[in-house]
Amino acid sequence: MDILIMLVCAVITIGFLVFIHEGGHYLAARLFGVRVTEFMLGLPGPSVGFTKGETRFGVTAVPLGGYAKVCGMEAGPLQPHLTEVLAATYRRGTANMEDIARDCGITDDEAYEALEELVEWGSIAGPTKQDQYNTYRAPRVTPTKRALKKAAAAGEPAPRAFELGEAREVTDPRALYEAEYAQQYRSLPFWKRSVILLAGIAMNLLFAILVFILVFSVIGFTVQHPETGEMVTIHASVLQALQAGFAYIGMVIQAVAGLFNPATAAQTVSDSTSVVGIAVMSKDYFQAGLVEALEFMAMISVSLGIMNLLPIPPLDGGRFVVEVFQKGTRKMVSQKAMNYMSMAGMALFLGFFVIMLNQDIQRFVFGNWG
Repeated sequence: MDILIMLVCAVITIGFLVFIHEGGHYLAARLFGVRVTEFMLGLPGPSVGFTKGETRFGVTAVPLGGYAKVCGMEAGPLQPHLTEVLAATYRRGTANMEDIARDCGITDDEAYEALEELVEWGSIAGPTKQDQYNTYRAPRVTPTKRALKKAAAAGEPAPRAFELGEAREVTDPRALYEAEYAQQYRSLPFWKRSVILLAGIAMNLLFAILVFILVFSVIGFTVQHPETGEMVTIHASVLQALQAGFAYIGMVIQAVAGLFNPATAAQTVSDSTSVVGIAVMSKDYFQAGLVEALEFMAMISVSLGIMNLLPIPPLDGGRFVVEVFQKGTRKMVSQKAMNYMSMAGMALFLGFFVIMLNQDIQRFVFGNWG
């Protein structure tokens, strides 16, 4: 029973903090008009959920972590035949790679690369498991209330809806392409891309600060009176709560920075914990009460935010460093280079995870970790 309670507490803690983190990315992307095709809690895989607008919201089979699929974040230069491939797919409605290659007068490989990039953009729908061949489809389109009102006000015909895979006329391929490109992350200026990348971290830190204000200023905390010895509740000012919150964030930054110092790296890793440790501690804090649970979630939220600032792809901080590099050098990082850096980063974090997992097993299972 204790194990079940630990799992529930861990899923609530991690799920909520990942939700607000990915929610930051999602809200920033939508604010700048960038398409987000998926908002999921859990690792990529089978999922259940619903679709609203162009975004599918849901929970995957492994409810640890999460992601918001912001379109157009692929590295490297654009494929050279996107305009004609997009128009050809819309005109056919449903087509395979060979159809598009013939229509556009390009090779099958060129058609495939362009189609896959357009799938990443959310501009067309990619092949499904039921397709005998790699089949691509024009997307389902449902006019928004805003578009309907705008057409009515202008005395124009209402824009029509299109089903998935339904052919449609394309009178201006360039205009269609530009409308799709404008909804991509890569179409934005540097500062807007930076806001999207760092919005998740900002949401984690904002949540922690709000918890500090709630706990220290609104709810208050209990201390022993130095003269009478009785327990009294003290309410700090909002400014004092903010100072405490930022002081704690500074402590976490200092601790994480210890990973890059050979003299303190081993101790920093030793003081850290894995998902197992979070599960055990979340159960204890949740059973202690609401205030303790909120404080624990605030602490984990800060750690999640600061860890994501590390300049290591595929973390947000790593992607931000790549953006800074591209801005400063005016050179674009290739997809191959991005993949290599991401694999190296994942290998590094996998090593940390194995070490911390062993520590937690020794601490919480065998009780023999000093």
